[in-house]
Amino acid sequence: MGRNYKVLLLSLLLAFASCSFTTKKFSNPDKDKLLIQVITFVLQQGHFNPIDLDDKFSAELFKDYLEIVDPVKRYFYESDYKDFEKYKLTIDDQLKATDITFFNVVHERMLQRIEEAKEIYKEVLSQPFDYTLDETFETDYEKISFVKTKKEMKDRWRQQLKFSTLSNYDDLMEQEKMAKEKDPSHVMKTEKEIEKEARESTLKSIDIYFNDTIDDLDRDDWFAFYVNTIVEEFDPHTYYLAPKSKEDFDQRMSGKLEGIGARLQKRMDYIKVVELISGGPAWRGKELEVEDLILKVKQEDEAFPVNIVGMRINDAIKYIKGPKGTKVTLTVKKVDGTIRDIVITRDVVELEETYAKSAIVKKDNMVFGVIDLPSFYVDFQDYKNINAAKDVKAEIERLKAEGIQGLVLDLRNNGGGSLPTVVEMAGLFIKNGPIVQVRSTGEAKEILEDRDKSISWDGPLVILVNEISASASEIMAAAMQDYKRAIIIGGKQTYGKGTVQNVINLNNMLRNNTSGDLGALALTTQKYYRINGGSVQLEGVKSDVNVPGRFSFIEVGEKDKENALPYDTIDAANFTPWESYFDYDTTVKRSKERMSNNPELKLIEDNAKWVKSKIDATIVPLNYKKYKAELALNEEEAKRYDAISKYKTNLTFNSTAYEKALFQKDTTDLKEKRVRWHESLSQDIYVEEALNVLEDMKMPNPVKKVAASVNH
Repeated sequence: MGRNYKVLLLSLLLAFASCSFTTKKFSNPDKDKLLIQVITFVLQQGHFNPIDLDDKFSAELFKDYLEIVDPVKRYFYESDYKDFEKYKLTIDDQLKATDITFFNVVHERMLQRIEEAKEIYKEVLSQPFDYTLDETFETDYEKISFVKTKKEMKDRWRQQLKFSTLSNYDDLMEQEKMAKEKDPSHVMKTEKEIEKEARESTLKSIDIYFNDTIDDLDRDDWFAFYVNTIVEEFDPHTYYLAPKSKEDFDQRMSGKLEGIGARLQKRMDYIKVVELISGGPAWRGKELEVEDLILKVKQEDEAFPVNIVGMRINDAIKYIKGPKGTKVTLTVKKVDGTIRDIVITRDVVELEETYAKSAIVKKDNMVFGVIDLPSFYVDFQDYKNINAAKDVKAEIERLKAEGIQGLVLDLRNNGGGSLPTVVEMAGLFIKNGPIVQVRSTGEAKEILEDRDKSISWDGPLVILVNEISASASEIMAAAMQDYKRAIIIGGKQTYGKGTVQNVINLNNMLRNNTSGDLGALALTTQKYYRINGGSVQLEGVKSDVNVPGRFSFIEVGEKDKENALPYDTIDAANFTPWESYFDYDTTVKRSKERMSNNPELKLIEDNAKWVKSKIDATIVPLNYKKYKAELALNEEEAKRYDAISKYKTNLTFNSTAYEKALFQKDTTDLKEKRVRWHESLSQDIYVEEALNVLEDMKMPNPVKKVAASVNH
């Protein structure tokens, strides 16, 4: 990727230099206009699939930008929308002329509406909420329209704030009941007192949100939102890194973070957990899970939590992150709709915990190995010493020393990483040959090959994936599937990200920039394809054995993203399938039969359908009795799925001799981390089936001969 970046940058600079931009234009003191000029140029010249800046683009940008600045429709009126609408089809023309009128008009109106909102929310929260009223609230803001009058605006805020306060009210009610149960002499607060306290908590929380977040945003921050909305029209993985964000990005890449050890993402108005870092505080606590939505954050020295719903992700992270040893309480909404408080003690999160690790397991007198790979990591400054391929190779050697007869490579939840690393890693399992094909716009395809004839592991191989295995994980799974080298077990398909990005420092585009730091642009520059010619874009990698999982019915893939690039195919590369030592079709058939008769998997599938039904139910009651009844019903229904987390196999997982030696001199709780991991492996139905498949692959089946060469 480094070489591609340099070639791309050079070609962009040459094109930029040959354009008819005058020096006078470059010395324009208006940094915003300069940024628009550079960004639109880089997108048109460097993006894999540049789109026309036309009326269609303009209309999309118009809609998306208003959704970004006012996602819950609590600032702008219908009259504002009509005022803005006159720009709907001319934003493209403005951008071409480095004119930012649309941004200026929306921004000025937004600042005005924010000041009005401060008065409205204070007024609303000065009056008691009546939880006996039979009313509901629509949480899917796409289904509601802009309000027409100030009265309607006040009522919208009232409903939203009542909704936010309802969980506070319920928490306080439950606390009082528990206090009474513990101590019968406890004098319970009245409903009136509880209502007032719950409202005051919301007021404090929203005050903090406006004072510390909204008021802290300067014009550059708002303009960065606008620029990012422009670039995301090109595809979901092209994004703008403003100077501040670029600093955060560089810091995240540097190795250590103090916090809870979770990767977070914005989803509509919510902050969602997308990954738990192995060994981190949240992972150790076993309570926070991927797909949880974080609603509130409370510091240990504060009485009230801060509501982070609607907050920008960078601002929300400031509340969640914190020094080692401090406690933070997260109020989270589980995928089944239940709301829980989770206390986490912050710690230093070592990114080493995201590296490859392995375990051994005995099954029916056979020994198998499992390698867990959370990402295809690499340190480009020190590639030889820190990369996933080198580490996986080392783990294979350690497992071979234990006499393993089959190997599971676990790529579930692996979001990808380095392209050179996945090519090198795939080469550990085949003699040599193409691994992936890469194409840039208007250029001949490039075939990335494993040229090393040595093989680290030539025995049975199973790869585990799920719906959020993405990018490099998909390249790995696809190559092993096309070579018929491994059996892929997972969901219907993987994530479906078939694109490659480069990060371009926009300051390198200008010689004499006197306007200050312009930030950077992560840009989709290439698409990659399987060696059979198919793309994984949108389609992902289809599992050989399709098993239900928690993401089976949730929209988490590339195909569910706006502006995703299309699926397409190119010519296949020449490759020779693996000389099969097992009957591929029979092995897959046996696995499918086992899976279809498994009651645990049926329960997992039912749970996934139930979770989807909860996500789809967007209308919530604001009547307390009905709210409580719904919570109780959810809790009752959720009990039906308790058996999922209690599932146990009779398998015992252990560390390799290499790792056991490390335990003797360890100071980082490595043994505790591994014991936890081994415990979770012994409860993992997917790992259990992967081992069943490895067993089948070792059985003396009639070997199917395959053609010596493939060229579709």
